Amino acid sequence: MSEDLANKKCVPCEGNIPPFNAEEIHKYLKKVDGWEVLEDKLDGFHLIKSFKFDNFLQSQKFVNKVGEIAEAEGHHPDLWFGWGYARIKIFTHAIKGLAESDFILAAKIDKISNV
Repeated sequence: MSEDLANKKCVPCEGNIPPFNAEEIHKYLKKVDGWEVLEDKLDGFHLIKSFKFDNFLQSQKFVNKVGEIAEAEGHHPDLWFGWGYARIKIFTHAIKGLAESDFILAAKIDKISNV
């Protein structure tokens, strides 16, 4: 199902839409693989996922691919990485919450993590 989302294009958001409610979040969460939804006072709801690798170079290559996708989509996640791991946080800053583009980016990231 994430294939459908992965084929879509992220749409820039300038804050002119409401963030997804819990029902919409759960509907879209079923379309991506292994992402968690967390909420905090600063960013509202966001997607987060951890990835494991065998060494630093694999983590770095993965994060660089994520960066290329993010730049092409005009949607930029928060990234943390180090030896054998990467962690990605996705949300729409302008609405302090989640929108369809966040799930599209997650689906695109899932495609490269399965390679």
